Amino acid sequence: MTKTTAAKETHARGAKDAYVRERLGTSTDLKPEATRDISAALAKLLADVFALYVKTKNFHWHMSGSHFRDYHLLLDEQGEQIFEMTDPIAERARKIGGTTLRSIGDIARNQRILDNDAEYVDPKDMLAELREDNKSLTISMREVHNVCDDYRDVATASLLEVWIDETERRTWFLYEATRGSPGQND
Repeated sequence: MTKTTAAKETHARGAKDAYVRERLGTSTDLKPEATRDISAALAKLLADVFALYVKTKNFHWHMSGSHFRDYHLLLDEQGEQIFEMTDPIAERARKIGGTTLRSIGDIARNQRILDNDAEYVDPKDMLAELREDNKSLTISMREVHNVCDDYRDVATASLLEVWIDETERRTWFLYEATRGSPGQND
């Protein structure tokens, strides 16, 4: 790519960004850099939340075995809690003047939590995988919180603190459900 082509693409991207900002921008006291960085972090987080929601529901639908009822209900409850995060995450990005995800393709391009398309997964493996995914989500939320702290966005940070607590609770429940005999871990 030549310097001229790269410059034209950069200019076109800048014009497109300005066009979108003009039509979708929201008045905020945050600087444009804060809006850009926080919105980008929230988009990745939202993609992970959607990926975790779908995986949790997948495992809920395909649960089997002697603990079916308990695990089925646990994953249904957890799935609802995860889904309840989606709208506030997206709306937070919009409130600060940013944009958010637009499609399944957008989710796929931004998600860091991996899908599980296996025909069969053992129930204990389902719970262990969800436990690790929830731990990863907690780490990601702490990273987004750090971005918010850098720009003094206390409102987004406050939401994240609640979601971190909820995610740690899900991780704890999944951990306990996968433990071996009392006091031991598989």
